[in-house]
Amino acid sequence: MNHTLEQSADTIRSAWGELLAQEPNLRIREAAKRLSLSEAQLLATTVGEDCIRLRGPWPEFLKRLPELGYVMSLTRNDACILEHKGHFDQVNAFGKGDHWMATVSGPIETRVFFSSWHVAFAVHQEKNGRELTSFQVFDRAGDAITKIFLQEKSNLDAYQAILNDFRDDNQGAEQSVPGTEEKNYSDEVDQDSFLSDWDNLKDTHDFFPMLRKHKVHRYHALELAVEKYTYQIDPESLEGMLKRASQTKLPIMIFAGNRGNLQIHQDTVRTIRMLERGHNGVERWLNVLDPKFNMHLRMNMVDTAWVVKKPTEDGIVTAVELFDAQRNLITQFFGLRKPGIPQRGDWADLVTTLPKI
Repeated sequence: MNHTLEQSADTIRSAWGELLAQEPNLRIREAAKRLSLSEAQLLATTVGEDCIRLRGPWPEFLKRLPELGYVMSLTRNDACILEHKGHFDQVNAFGKGDHWMATVSGPIETRVFFSSWHVAFAVHQEKNGRELTSFQVFDRAGDAITKIFLQEKSNLDAYQAILNDFRDDNQGAEQSVPGTEEKNYSDEVDQDSFLSDWDNLKDTHDFFPMLRKHKVHRYHALELAVEKYTYQIDPESLEGMLKRASQTKLPIMIFAGNRGNLQIHQDTVRTIRMLERGHNGVERWLNVLDPKFNMHLRMNMVDTAWVVKKPTEDGIVTAVELFDAQRNLITQFFGLRKPGIPQRGDWADLVTTLPKI
């Protein structure tokens, strides 16, 4: 998506205000879509009032987040939102140039890809009688990468110090969003060679380099491996899968994110609820509603669900992967495991109960 600055900040803000007058509870992400703009462009129109524009270097910014103490970390794509409350305990940044990455470990677990970080804002808003203070990061298309919300226990002085140190000289109300580059995939993939490499995987982390080597889209990879390593299941079985994991206290991993941040849940899940929003159930959300972890999965955006198996030195590792109608990866589910340890038998057994289609 490539947004331009064809509209002035005043024009954007006026159009946004008209939308909010009609629908006061309309979320900024949805408002941006209605206006064919980006969330970052809308938020920038409040610079000088509700928010302050920040600038990198982003690895150094991320390394400062442990100073905030107890916070809520939110990462999302169009169909899935993960929210964790806790601390940024360990931040390890590495690489260079377009290959700068970071791992965050502890109560908040993420994988960060800095090449997609374009702009960030320090935001202070009042919403439904609550004051919300956050750092919000956006990519080159103006889409949200991650948002870090302060909690009652957070260190407000540390927040202010980080804001001061990373405040951008540019505090204008217009935000550039040059857009993102689309990846090139091969139209002709040697299936035998590809599956041979799949046969010889040693670690789940070798899967992405294998996709890059063959220039194959992730969804196409699953199609190439049907009946050998992959098969489709009924997406409606996901609610039952999570409820079964809850009932048996089965620890699982949930991965969800976007081009700039991947957030990971590694624990049990307790409270599973299906909720509907909008008129006539336009939005169906499958939710995990636990004290320190929430997942919100928009079920009517889940087009296909797959079981995916990968050989490793520790045995087969099984995942459940969800895709939207545009074949974008929404989220992944695994049984909780660590390197050097085979996957849990109860997770593998649970996956076998999910109905094939």
